[in-house]
Amino acid sequence: MKSFKRIFGGLLLVFLLITLAAVGYVKLFLPNVGTAPVKNIEQTAKRIARGEYLANHVTICIDCHSKRDWTRFSGPPMEDSKGMGGELFDQKFGFPGTYYAKNITPEGISRYSDGELFRVITTGVNKDGKAMFPVMPYHYYGQMDEEDINSIIAYIRTLKPIKNAVPPSVSDFPMSIIINTIPEKATLSKMPDKTDVENYGKYLVNAAACKECHTQFSKGKLIAGTEFGGGREFPFPDGSMVRSGNISPDGATGIGKWNEELFINLFHSRSDSATLASKLKPGEFNTIMPWTMYGKMTDEDLKAIYTYLKTVAPINNNVQKFSPVVIK
Repeated sequence: MKSFKRIFGGLLLVFLLITLAAVGYVKLFLPNVGTAPVKNIEQTAKRIARGEYLANHVTICIDCHSKRDWTRFSGPPMEDSKGMGGELFDQKFGFPGTYYAKNITPEGISRYSDGELFRVITTGVNKDGKAMFPVMPYHYYGQMDEEDINSIIAYIRTLKPIKNAVPPSVSDFPMSIIINTIPEKATLSKMPDKTDVENYGKYLVNAAACKECHTQFSKGKLIAGTEFGGGREFPFPDGSMVRSGNISPDGATGIGKWNEELFINLFHSRSDSATLASKLKPGEFNTIMPWTMYGKMTDEDLKAIYTYLKTVAPINNNVQKFSPVVIK
């Protein structure tokens, strides 16, 4: 019996030492994505215009990094809050911690070099070498064209500076340790020629991180096998619940029977001036899908997205889009 206890105690000690060593390695030596590149991005008119289009209508940086007006359909960003940050993403949305969108106006990013901004956008590692939880979908941005990221950086440098002290983000345990393993080195690509409609659409779907919201989500990560099938839940403060739509080409529950014109017109109709002007009553249908921003994409880009989505695996998933709060 004593021999057994000694063996068990020895094995337990070895296990603890290995665990401590692994945790120490993760905490001390990760993330490891390399140093920030040396960049001096010239703010040309062409680059700023491209960055403005991307940040407002494709990658929609301005959506998460601004205050959204939830009295209006799809919560469009308030004009005087562009880039100021402060949006909260926490446990009630299924996240393993409390995460705040950063201030990306010149007031918030002035201490960042262009290379440091490039690294944080494409790998999720900030100026101080700390890992960010991928609320900002940097894994997708890290697959974009380098010039598109340069253009976004050039554009956000031109935003109106807004003073806004954003609280630090904090991960719950064990995500506070795991988070260091999440960032990866960027795997940049070249934007396909627009005449290659399917692959250009694939590029845009990645840049817009469509899969991130239109895939079911549990315990801080997407559920494999449900990509583009919708059903991810997003609660509103009043207790109502919206779920992402099925954008796979399933004929019964997705967009399989939609034609190109219907797809494009849906974006336009949900981002027109009448939609923006109308105020919602408490309990009325609303969505976190930023239609008012995506709807300003060019028809050429929307057509490409439609073309690519028609090629992904169909998922049969009949989504109940909205559950209003029950007032007793």
